[in-house]
Amino acid sequence: MNLARGRTLAAAGRYGWIVLLALVSTGCRLVPEIPYVNPAPPSALARLVDDKGQAVGSAVFSQERGAVRILVDVVGLAPGDHAVHIHEVGRCDPPAFESAGAHLNPTKAEHGTSNPRGPHAGDLPDVTVTTEGKGHMEVTAKLVTLDKKAPASLLDADGSAIVIHERADDKRTDPAGNSGARIACGVISGEGKRF
Repeated sequence: MNLARGRTLAAAGRYGWIVLLALVSTGCRLVPEIPYVNPAPPSALARLVDDKGQAVGSAVFSQERGAVRILVDVVGLAPGDHAVHIHEVGRCDPPAFESAGAHLNPTKAEHGTSNPRGPHAGDLPDVTVTTEGKGHMEVTAKLVTLDKKAPASLLDADGSAIVIHERADDKRTDPAGNSGARIACGVISGEGKRF
């Protein structure tokens, strides 16, 4: 019995070195992307800035089975609900962020998820900012893609931007849901840049 236990410990020691070497050489990421088991790494990122060019948050985008999973985190914004939209041009020139263009809308629909003639592909749920100035929003957007060749691509030739507005979106009024001024903007980048 002691002989069998000794062999088990020797084998564990040999395999332990293999596991350790694999962890070090892969940056501790041993498991490749396995659909339905572990998520893929971010496919696109955006760094949100305010009208003064100061960082106020980030957004992460990943393609998931015909839709795009979007996670938005913000800090330092006024408490309350703020509209979030994807805009058609990947530019965020402060202070008004008009360079981002209109909402992403390849089907020429009207604005709003409560509008019978809507929504735009870029219409997203509001982000709720707490009294501490922090907000988080997650959504799976079925009307957009990270496929550069598709009509509703976030990564087409002129890119796209994610924009946060000063007020909540009423979900029906064209063109932007009475959501007020653009207070934060981030260019969506699929180049794997970290910030």
